[in-house]
Amino acid sequence: MKSKILKAMLGCATAAFLCAGTMAQADMYLPPFYAAATQIKPQGKLGQIVRKEKIPTAIANAQAWRIAYVSSDMTGKKTIVTGIVIAPKGPAPKAGRPIMSWAHGTTGTAQNCGPSQVGNATAPLNEYFLMSGNAWTDYGVPAINEFIKAGYVVVATDYQGLGGGGQHQYQLAVTQAHDTIDAIRAAGSLKATGAGKTAILYGWSQGGSAVTAAASAPDYINQKGTAFDGITIAGVVAMAPPDFKTLTPPGGLTDANAPIMMTNIAKSFSASLPNFTHFTMTLWGAQAAFPDKLKLSDALTDEGVKAVETIMRNKCVHGSADAFNYAYGDQFATLIKPNIDNAKAWGQALIDSAGTNVKPVAPVIIYWGTKDIVAPPIMHKIYREEMCKMGGNVARVQLAGEKTHFATPGASQPLYLPWIADRLAGKPAPDGCVAEQVQK
Repeated sequence: MKSKILKAMLGCATAAFLCAGTMAQADMYLPPFYAAATQIKPQGKLGQIVRKEKIPTAIANAQAWRIAYVSSDMTGKKTIVTGIVIAPKGPAPKAGRPIMSWAHGTTGTAQNCGPSQVGNATAPLNEYFLMSGNAWTDYGVPAINEFIKAGYVVVATDYQGLGGGGQHQYQLAVTQAHDTIDAIRAAGSLKATGAGKTAILYGWSQGGSAVTAAASAPDYINQKGTAFDGITIAGVVAMAPPDFKTLTPPGGLTDANAPIMMTNIAKSFSASLPNFTHFTMTLWGAQAAFPDKLKLSDALTDEGVKAVETIMRNKCVHGSADAFNYAYGDQFATLIKPNIDNAKAWGQALIDSAGTNVKPVAPVIIYWGTKDIVAPPIMHKIYREEMCKMGGNVARVQLAGEKTHFATPGASQPLYLPWIADRLAGKPAPDGCVAEQVQK
């Protein structure tokens, strides 16, 4: 059964969830805050704010800050991460305000790809692909008006490598999970927010995989000696989350099946230019995390290595695809080797990047659309089944109206707002493992 599922998943025509990238320092303009952040050594407590500045916001009754804080990647290496914090004005309740930690979708791999660098970063989510998209990238924070009105603190990480220096480990979910958890600590340590210890994780696409990985990271959540110890996750909202653990061949990864797995992935993601772009971003992201184990030359030709190194460190996701199209047209797939060397190490890195099979620390709810051709729904279907077997409470809600990947955040918002309010009120979540849900 699992082999058939794996075969079907690998045959998906598109899967931009594989977008991964890294970035070396590039000779590009960064706003002063970020230029300074890239020079800060990643030292200090997890969640410790090492730089901050007040920023304007049009959100009613709110105040906002741009921050740089300490986090760590999936290997334990400390990093500097940027983001924004938005909080209500006025005195906080005695128990403190709940914290909403937002994990964004794919924006790219270069230092200037962090959503907080967009001029109106505290606005509600604005998507590039939608008709109303008004910037070169997705930016903003879903449900920000509603959360501030409800009295919540909101923190939105950029992820490591998207403004704080270092190479972005795109779609390595454990790294982004750490960034999302440490963002809670950063927001809580900022006394002006009036934040308490209770938090909600919510994310979409790349961020969806980040929050599900975070839900299965109890040791990281419960660490002592951070900038804000004792945080509690009350719930997790994942919109269209991919999960690399489902790439695991039946019986586990071996020397024999790893080349087949990696070759199938490469072929699947060479069928279109967007897929190829995301595949090369994934390779670059994984190599950044494991430079001693992985080399781009394992998977790419000499010309491919040069092209990917240049493009990924200088461009965000849509610009990367345009650059490949301009330079190679329909010959972009020739940059991939016919056979990928060191396949087992590559396969294991991708699988491990999704996190461990551990019972989630809080109820998880997944929202998805039947027209999603970016993050294959079979991935979060398998994730739910496996987590439910471990005793987790994972609900999976099919959105009405055949929603696409990019329609998911807007369509799910009216559903997750009351779900979050119930979790913060201490109400037990309905058993999501009884049956999958279909929105009427």
